Amino acid sequence: MIYRKLGKSGVKVSALSLGSWLTFGKLIDDATAEKLMHIAYDNGINFFDNAEGYYFGKSEEVMGKILKKSGWDRTTFLVSSKVFWGGELPNQFGLSKKHVFEACHAALRRLQVDYLDFYFCHRPDKNTPMEETVWAMHQLVMQGKVLYWGTSQWSAQEIMEAHAVARQHNLVVPVMEQPQYSMIYRRRVEIEYHKLYDVVGLGTTIWSPLASGLLTGKYNDGIPKDQARFKEKNLEWLKDVFLKPENIEKARKLTVLAEELGMTTARLALAWCLKNPNVSTVILGASKVAQLEENLLAVDDVEILDESVMDRIEGILQNKPEHPMY
Repeated sequence: MIYRKLGKSGVKVSALSLGSWLTFGKLIDDATAEKLMHIAYDNGINFFDNAEGYYFGKSEEVMGKILKKSGWDRTTFLVSSKVFWGGELPNQFGLSKKHVFEACHAALRRLQVDYLDFYFCHRPDKNTPMEETVWAMHQLVMQGKVLYWGTSQWSAQEIMEAHAVARQHNLVVPVMEQPQYSMIYRRRVEIEYHKLYDVVGLGTTIWSPLASGLLTGKYNDGIPKDQARFKEKNLEWLKDVFLKPENIEKARKLTVLAEELGMTTARLALAWCLKNPNVSTVILGASKVAQLEENLLAVDDVEILDESVMDRIEGILQNKPEHPMY
């Protein structure tokens, strides 16, 4: 495993990390979740990602039990939660000070830890003043309940607004963003945030590097009947966004290239993400032990992706975003 600084902060995260969205407490049993976490930890992964909105907190409960049972030294791992979707009643969602505080305390109980290494605002909240959210995060840091806070799926403008508020009042600034990023979904990380890496030292913990499974090659011949994620409520959009004919054709060509290079399509896609110097860590999602063990090899595949291979990949993708002329 290799380790990278999270933006301009001093903390180091493993280049690959393990997330629990769609898996822990939902699509896999607790025994499998435990095996996955131990394999990840034994292979150098030190960051485990979670959120209050993952299966109504059940994902955090499962992870918390595993962390408690593992007996791992607390200094050897990082764990996160995200706040926004805690329930449907007033004050159970959003980024008000009330919900941010209560969600943090609930996450600590579910994860069975004394503090969160990372706490993300899972989405921007148009109904809460930015000052209120930034102050709430600052106070959690001052109380020792959170070490670093960040955002997820925020625009560059919203991130800069949060920094401006923090600087104005001498508060703790957000140090990381958790955006979607893959060979298919590129613009935000490569274009929208490109000035933030230097201006505010933004770190990134990217998710969906395999474009919801498209970049594993498993949809090259159609959607398998046992594919569970597209049957889940509110996840129909994944199918509409990624499983377009042109994207499937790209995946087929990438599979051919990956086989030529002696790796799987998934490893090629993960190594491609890791080639981006502005990616702090790539969050893996896994439902099977063999799947995780295979994807962990992507760290060693990065050096194979030299300039000529990257050019061939761009030739297949044909979606390199252009920087604006201003």
